[in-house]
Amino acid sequence: MGSKNKLKRFQENETFDNVFQPTRSQLVDMDYQYKGQWNAQVFKNNNPIVLELGCGKGEYTVALAKKYPNKNFIGIDIKGARFWRGAKTAVEENIPNAAFIRTQIELIEYVFAENEVDEIWITFPDPQIKYKRTKHRMTNSEFLKRYKKVLKPDGVMNLKTDSEFMHGYTLGLLHGEGHEVLYSNNDVYRQEGSPEEVTSIQTFYEGQYLEQNKPITYIRFKIK
Repeated sequence: MGSKNKLKRFQENETFDNVFQPTRSQLVDMDYQYKGQWNAQVFKNNNPIVLELGCGKGEYTVALAKKYPNKNFIGIDIKGARFWRGAKTAVEENIPNAAFIRTQIELIEYVFAENEVDEIWITFPDPQIKYKRTKHRMTNSEFLKRYKKVLKPDGVMNLKTDSEFMHGYTLGLLHGEGHEVLYSNNDVYRQEGSPEEVTSIQTFYEGQYLEQNKPITYIRFKIK
């Protein structure tokens, strides 16, 4: 994507009511105005809040929001030029229960209050296979602690990935730390019993993985 195109998308994001771009200082140095207030001030209802972390183009966020109008969906990514597509679709198609936040996942506990979130989706994260990169792996112990802070006590996590490494690493960690694995499947399109929201919604890249015959894996779990 050219820098001109990127700039245009950043400028357009500024005009969307469903895009929030707090600075690091707004989050860390002061109480963020929407922390604990997402339903009251943004969605104007008391519906469950569902996050998609590392939402990319926002396809999953938008598709889930269409499918479940009685829930509020928020896609989070540091790359605003990417989720511009999802934000624009939500504006054009008048999908009021989809929003996007441009920030780092590491700052999630500054964006949401304790027990504010009902469910979290992590879709096709970078597996960060090199040992030096483990601290960036989105299902490592440190990240799970952050998610636990914002999730309700019975809150649920979903991991959907084309990386067998990420699937195996996460399962091992969950079992090792005593978290509750509710469901696991290492090939959701070829094995029966996959949850409908896992197979009925596909991202652009997921379509490409499937064309390459890559198995798509899924884990649903609770952090203890």
